[in-house]
Amino acid sequence: MTMVPDREQALELLRRYNKDEGHINHGLAVEAVMRHMAARKGGDEDLWGVVGLLHDLDWEQTEDDPQQHTARAVEWLRGEGYPEELVRAVRSHGWGLVQDDVPPESEMEKTLYAVDELTGFVIAVALVRPSRSTKDMKLKSVKKKWKDKAFARGVDREVIQKGADMLGVSMDELIQETIEGLRPVEERIGLGA
Repeated sequence: MTMVPDREQALELLRRYNKDEGHINHGLAVEAVMRHMAARKGGDEDLWGVVGLLHDLDWEQTEDDPQQHTARAVEWLRGEGYPEELVRAVRSHGWGLVQDDVPPESEMEKTLYAVDELTGFVIAVALVRPSRSTKDMKLKSVKKKWKDKAFARGVDREVIQKGADMLGVSMDELIQETIEGLRPVEERIGLGA
C-alpha cells in the first residue's frame, strides 16, 4: 500500500516551484477531476488527487525546454520522499510528448494522461459561455467546440483521444466525467459568476 502524501504539503510544494496562478489553477483542476475519477473507479482519491495536483510541478522551470518536462519533477519528488507510484504517474503523463520511456500503465496513470489536456479544454469552453460555468454545461457544448479546430488550438485532441482509448471509454463519457469533476472547484479556479 502506497503512503499517501499530505495534500497541503503537496500544494505547498506546487507553490514553491510555480508562481503563475494559472498553473496553480490547472493543478487544482486536474486534482479535482482525478479525485472524481478515483471515486468512480474505486481508486485512492487522496493519492489520485495529489498526482493531479503535482503532475506539472516543473512546468514553469521547463516550459522553455519542454523535453525536460516531468524529468525535473521526478528528481524533486524523489528528493521530497514521494512514493514511486506517484513519481511514475507524474512522469507517465508526458509519454509520447516529452518522453518515451514511461508509458501510462495503471488506471491512475491512464486517467491522468487522458484528463490533463481535456481539463484545460473543458475550462476553455466554460470561459466562452455566458455563465462562465461548468454547472450548467452540457456534453453537447463541449463536443461542438471539440469539432472547431480553431478553438483551443493548443489542446492536443489526439492525446485526449489516445487517453480515452487507453481507458476503454468513449470520448462522451470522458468529457462528461471531466465536467462533473470540475464542478466542485470551479469558483476556486476562476469559473462561474
